[in-house]
Amino acid sequence: MPLSARLPRPRTIRGRVTLLVTVLAAVLLVPAALVGATVARQAFARAAWLDARSQATLVAAEIRAGRPAGAITPQVPGIDLIQVVAPAGQVIASSDAARGMGPLATVRPAGDSLREIETCGHPDLGCVRLAAARVGPAADSPVVYAGRATPHGLSTGMLDLLFVAQALALLLLAALTTWKITGRTLRPVEVIRTQLAGINANDLSSRVPEPSGGDEITRLAQTVNNTLRRLEHSQERTERALEQQRLFASDASHELCTPIAAVRAQLEEARLHPDADGVPEMLRGTLRDVDRLELIMTDLLLLARVGANEPVERREIDLDGLVRSGVSPRGGGPAVDLRLTPGITVEGVPAQLDRVLVDLLENARRHAVRKVRVEVRRDRDMAELTVSDDGTGVPEEDRGRIFDRFTRLDTARCRESGGSGLGLAIAHDIVAAHRGTLHVETSDLGGARFVLRLPLAPRRREEAAPADVRPAAGARSRKPERAFAPITPMTPMTLTGTTDPAV
Repeated sequence: MPLSARLPRPRTIRGRVTLLVTVLAAVLLVPAALVGATVARQAFARAAWLDARSQATLVAAEIRAGRPAGAITPQVPGIDLIQVVAPAGQVIASSDAARGMGPLATVRPAGDSLREIETCGHPDLGCVRLAAARVGPAADSPVVYAGRATPHGLSTGMLDLLFVAQALALLLLAALTTWKITGRTLRPVEVIRTQLAGINANDLSSRVPEPSGGDEITRLAQTVNNTLRRLEHSQERTERALEQQRLFASDASHELCTPIAAVRAQLEEARLHPDADGVPEMLRGTLRDVDRLELIMTDLLLLARVGANEPVERREIDLDGLVRSGVSPRGGGPAVDLRLTPGITVEGVPAQLDRVLVDLLENARRHAVRKVRVEVRRDRDMAELTVSDDGTGVPEEDRGRIFDRFTRLDTARCRESGGSGLGLAIAHDIVAAHRGTLHVETSDLGGARFVLRLPLAPRRREEAAPADVRPAAGARSRKPERAFAPITPMTPMTLTGTTDPAV
């Protein structure tokens, strides 16, 4: 097992940083302390020897000048041990500090040279640093010893211990400082962790505190909050989608149960009374219910495919041509007033936008009294198509929910005239898939005014083929559009067919 695997390591970042800084400080401070102690000790010893040499040289010069032997007064500060020793070992003269002592040393320098001596054999002084100088060149010339007792710290290594203690104190200070600073730096991370630990999937509205400044922890808190915000929005969208799916499944089941039950009742009655006179009429009613089932299933399939955002080929569509081909004449009913601006093109799927126009027109014709108006105009970078009628209009409190699936207002509850309630929902989803908007407001004719807004198509490229196909007035050619449409309806979507509006 490697050594790193056996050694315990701190489990926290704070402990790891503190340990790393302490080890680095030890690597730097301990050698520096040892080197400093050595240099200081050598410098101290060198200074003491220089002072002793000066003092010994001065005393030897005075004796050579004829000064009588006796008491010697130190002239160099700190050098208090001075002796003049004869060749036989007798102390001729000494300072007050060395009076009554035997010779400080027995080493005799040769000639005019000076000797540096360190001896620890003196019973009263311990270790002594001395400088020895001959008074004269003769062999029997006395020797001057001058020096001082070595301090206890210098002789026993206390100076080294002092530097080591200083290094250890600095190490401790570095460790404590790093521990404090790292703890203060990582405190916001702990707060973020605690806050995140209390957030669960049921409530994502909480946010972690963002420290002031622009450091990494602040950016981390901002990223966490942005992630929580996106998760919250995603959760809200998911909940709305699930709720919409639940409502849709419930409404679809309810809408399909009625025609299925009617078909079943009529078929059972025909089986029980095969020879009854009303069988042909019963079959016609059954076919109407089957047509209604087919219409609902077609609309449900279209809604599913539009909501799935399936990739389809789009092309430029002239709204003027789309409206003219969609508003086919038919006998009876309210008149349709066209107010079109030519040259306004959008990019989209022709069959889907045609379905939107058909639903809006059928809705307006169903509720109009005498007149329906269709307008196409340009509003800055948007194309606007409006369908207005002079009917009763849509109450303001119902303008948001009429685009929900299977929604019928009270005036359109009758299934014979009110459709399945999917028309405006399909129109709204198709417009949203084309990056447009669809809303309803009050018309100047007195009824409802549906406003469809789509982005204008980009500039056509020269090599592109013409985008729109304008059939003759009154004609409805769906084949070119079906080549680009992702949906092939089960029933023709013409103005005279059973198209399904929402209101």
